Amino acid sequence: MITPRATEKAYNAQTQHTYIFFVPRAASKQQIAAAIAEAYKVTVLDVRTANRKGKATRFSRGKHAYPGITYRQDHKVAYITVKEGDKIPVFEDTKAEADKSEKSAKTTKAAKDQKAQKPAETAKAEKKVARSAKKSAKENQ
Repeated sequence: MITPRATEKAYNAQTQHTYIFFVPRAASKQQIAAAIAEAYKVTVLDVRTANRKGKATRFSRGKHAYPGITYRQDHKVAYITVKEGDKIPVFEDTKAEADKSEKSAKTTKAAKDQKAQKPAETAKAEKKVARSAKKSAKENQ
């Protein structure tokens, strides 16, 4: 199971046509290259791998017990360099989603700005009308 790694470092590596994936620890470079080429229809030029040791984490055995130490799972990371011009669409989709959220944020900001630009006099007039409506409702009771 080869999973793309969505981090800042991974996005910056794309400028050198390199993509970063989590891969099974038992997978060889040849197997990784074949799997990437088949799955994403790209030409793989280079595969570099790194075995990352899991970090030590502390856990509690109760209120007064001495905390224990366990380790997170080890994992293997593959740095895949593809032929210039080839792209892996998994990373492009996440960029498109980021652009969509950025666009929606801009539209909401524009709507807020438009509300803020309402003249102060109109806001005062609206408040007066609301107050007079409240008064008349109290008097009618």
